[in-house]
Amino acid sequence: MRITTVIILIFLQLYSINAQTSLKEINLDQGQYKVGFKHYITTDSTRTYQIKNEFNNQFTHRPIHISMWYPASIDNKNSKQLSVLNYLEILKEEEEWNNLPNSFLLDWFSYLSNTPQNQAHLSEKVNAFTNTRSLKEIVPVIIYAPSYEASSIENFTLFEYLASNGFVVISSPSRGTDTRLLEGGTTKDLETQSKDVEFLLKEIHKYENIDPDKIALMGFSFGGLSNVITAMKNRNIKAVVSLDGTERYRYTVLEKSPYFNLDKFDIPYIHFAQKEIPEKVLISDKIPAELNYEFQLYDSLKYSPRYRYKFHDLSHSYFSSFGVLFTNRDKRQDKNDKKIMYSYKLLSEQTLLFLNATLKNNPDAKILIEEDFTKNSSSKNLISRKKKKPIQKVFDYMNFNDIALHNDYRNLISLYKKTIIKHPKLKLEEGMLNTLGLKLSFNPIKIEQGINLFLLALYLYPTSANLYDSLAEAYLYKKDYKNAIASFKKSLELNPENQNAIDKLKQLENEE
Repeated sequence: MRITTVIILIFLQLYSINAQTSLKEINLDQGQYKVGFKHYITTDSTRTYQIKNEFNNQFTHRPIHISMWYPASIDNKNSKQLSVLNYLEILKEEEEWNNLPNSFLLDWFSYLSNTPQNQAHLSEKVNAFTNTRSLKEIVPVIIYAPSYEASSIENFTLFEYLASNGFVVISSPSRGTDTRLLEGGTTKDLETQSKDVEFLLKEIHKYENIDPDKIALMGFSFGGLSNVITAMKNRNIKAVVSLDGTERYRYTVLEKSPYFNLDKFDIPYIHFAQKEIPEKVLISDKIPAELNYEFQLYDSLKYSPRYRYKFHDLSHSYFSSFGVLFTNRDKRQDKNDKKIMYSYKLLSEQTLLFLNATLKNNPDAKILIEEDFTKNSSSKNLISRKKKKPIQKVFDYMNFNDIALHNDYRNLISLYKKTIIKHPKLKLEEGMLNTLGLKLSFNPIKIEQGINLFLLALYLYPTSANLYDSLAEAYLYKKDYKNAIASFKKSLELNPENQNAIDKLKQLENEE
């Protein structure tokens, strides 16, 4: 993860020691599925882009590097198990150093370092395979937004774990508006990354094994910030996972977005937070003390069921696979590699539990996510947990229409009577009912549903000449002339000056 000086204050590690970690020691128990992986490049032709290190004025369509992990079928002859080095080769490509020799990898990028421990990581085998076939069963999808200027594969261990448990994970790198570099964590940067996430929202529709109705967003650091705005803009998102997301640290950047609207964030939200920063680090790195206890988005949300976990042994960098494996430890606060790896394992397991509850609607997961597992002896000193229940939104016309639509607009009067008992303040406006009724009625395959809606409307507004007139038009469109005549006559009884009813009745009489 690379972070500019604008946001770096809380994440700097000035006094470092080498990490002693491995994928084996993280010890994540993989799920029932084998994991397939593919990486490809497509373009967003609606935006232009410039490769920064080519030092010319040439612009092209915005390249979108896409990494995808998915439940797969392994071909023993052709499938190839990946290594950490294979992932770093993708990082090299996304950093626009395609031809950089692999021997330079650990020296070239600032968030890696050339130590014996990191050298050993390169040959470690991961759980993903290339040249695989995705399974035919339809599964939920998680769209991942990386940290500041980071690679699509920065959290590959977590991605593989989720894919092995029946999810597709899709990710693209964090890039600036015009070049690889961001401007410093501005609202413009936020909007750019949000657009990239929305590009992936479109991309998933290319895949038959992805359920487009079961989408979660997950992001680390700056990616968490952009995901909040994306969820506020896109109502088809079902849940948000924040891995120490910057919405906690840069709330004012969120507020400056034209799409910022707390009322539109009403989906399950889980925030995993870093450890409390020691006072000596706060002072030496000039970090505001309130960052240890402020969770402004979490506290400001009203309609979202939300959960907050604080990991007492994870500094910010360790919410990614790269951080756990490659980041040098800060000896002022990072004391124990085993606790860091075990905490990352707990982070992955709780992420899976949350996604099983919110996307798969798994009943056991829904119960467990509400229980405080941190009371368990093996984790109570590693994590603290809080949760908040949502305030119930006012149940309005659109909510009722969702239920009516689900019931194909049948038995609406009975449905209304049941609903009004639960939501006595529900108000169905005559004009809204009339408009929707006409829209349904003039659709050749929805005429009956439109008539049903007018019958409900007249149950609520029995003296409305306009509703009877509209119902008559629906019957007329259906060529049910008998009921059309009866409804036009009823409209005239209520409003003798209804010229449309007069004209239509004359027309119908002439046709007879």
